[in-house]
Amino acid sequence: MNYRQLGNRDLKVSEVSFGTWAIGGSWGSTNDEESLKALHKAMDEGVNFFDTADVYGGGHSEELLAKATKGKENSVHIATKFCRFGDIHDPNTYSMETVRNYCETSLKKLNREAIDLYQIHCPPIEIIKDGSVFEVLNKLKEEGKIRHYGVSVETVEEGLLCLENPNVAALQVIFNIFRQKPAEELFAKAKENGTGILVRLPLASGLLTGKFTAKSTFEDDDHRRFNENGELFNVGETFAGLGLSKGSELANQLTWIAEGRGNMTRAALRWILDHEEVSCVIPGFKNVKQVEDNLQAIHVPSFTKEEMKKLNDFYQNEVFPHIRGVY
Repeated sequence: MNYRQLGNRDLKVSEVSFGTWAIGGSWGSTNDEESLKALHKAMDEGVNFFDTADVYGGGHSEELLAKATKGKENSVHIATKFCRFGDIHDPNTYSMETVRNYCETSLKKLNREAIDLYQIHCPPIEIIKDGSVFEVLNKLKEEGKIRHYGVSVETVEEGLLCLENPNVAALQVIFNIFRQKPAEELFAKAKENGTGILVRLPLASGLLTGKFTAKSTFEDDDHRRFNENGELFNVGETFAGLGLSKGSELANQLTWIAEGRGNMTRAALRWILDHEEVSCVIPGFKNVKQVEDNLQAIHVPSFTKEEMKKLNDFYQNEVFPHIRGVY
């Protein structure tokens, strides 16, 4: 395993780490036994960082992490998120009393004394502009309940606003071959500020595995079925805002990236890791096989300058015009 610094903080994280949305809920059926086996496999391979949220399965993924990391609290780091149990537009959701309650609830579910990275979970831009929530997080940090804090954002504009606060240790962004905008300005600014970058949805909800077609179907409780057009939350969280039909069509034009890299999954993750500003990429998983496959991204060849340009041209000309939603 290779490890990267989280910005300029005293925290080194495995460059391939894992997100736990899929094992918590909203990605179809789950199996806790399989999830725990996969978590243990990841840790056995050197993964020391996991990302979760209080709303993933109503806290279920936090509870799974507590079981899997018991006795490893000092060596395995956990990031969790808050605010989506409330009205994200209501300033009271970000008050000292409310955030302390969210934090203490997560600590109890995680069975930890402190959260390594506590993130605001995609707040509206007006909350970021107001900035009061950062003072709340500073207080929780002083109390020792959290070690660092960050923000999971939907847009580059939101990310740039967050960077105005020097205590924001990390930004979590959607970034993949279909969503390249953060690399244009945000990454350089984050590096300049000493802020880490966590990359979520690196496979565009599975499109970049190359396994889907326009006729692929998903279970009723899978967001790829109920949020394809942004019905319940930001459309960019599902299929990179492209939709299944257009997204699978575009993915079919990228099969060449797998040449010499095993498969499209490994290649898509390698492309992200080839951006030095990225602290870690956090793909989801449901079983040991998926963990093993994702971890192989560390070992496959990097993309050449010519390949990187080819993929950027593809994004600009073929992908960007079809992305829905502001990002």
